Amino acid sequence: MLIIGIAGGTGSGKTTVVNQIINELPADEVCVISQDSYYKATDDLSYEERTKINFDHPRAIDFELLIEHITDLKAGKIIEQPIYSFVTHNRTKDTVKTHPRKVVIIEGILIFNSEKLRSLFDIKIFVHADADERLIRRVRRDISERGRDIDEVLNRYQDTLKPMHQQFIEPTKNYADLIIPNDRYNTVAVEIVRTVISERL
Repeated sequence: MLIIGIAGGTGSGKTTVVNQIINELPADEVCVISQDSYYKATDDLSYEERTKINFDHPRAIDFELLIEHITDLKAGKIIEQPIYSFVTHNRTKDTVKTHPRKVVIIEGILIFNSEKLRSLFDIKIFVHADADERLIRRVRRDISERGRDIDEVLNRYQDTLKPMHQQFIEPTKNYADLIIPNDRYNTVAVEIVRTVISERL
């Protein structure tokens, strides 16, 4: 099993890179695990309290469960991946049955913040995009997919996203084996990843 960690700021284009890698592999050989599924359960909080959570801080992530799940996959076990709702700011009661695959991709903004989690990755990739580009993508996504309004998105960006990115995300670039400048046509980097996967498998 080859475990690939893909990190980078919000809206940096991680999903694009993940999809480019997936497209190179047979469907039954790859699975993707999103850090977003592993935000901590907040059943004990009211909706109002949940909206104030700083989702860009490593504290918001249930790293223990994520590490446990990856370790289980490595051991050939099937896991029940949680499903997180950004509308209610909480985990749903549903889970996704995830089978071990030859290639497991874990993607998320904070996945390089846990040393224990990093040690499980065979390849660590950081997707880099400039701040303006990331903000535009975040605004579009949060309005269309997460039901936020423009003021809410911009305030969150200024108060939380930007400082958290500088403190917790940008520095983790140093852990990456490969930094991919975000560019839709970045075939060279994807080609490198594809070659590494082929060699390892």
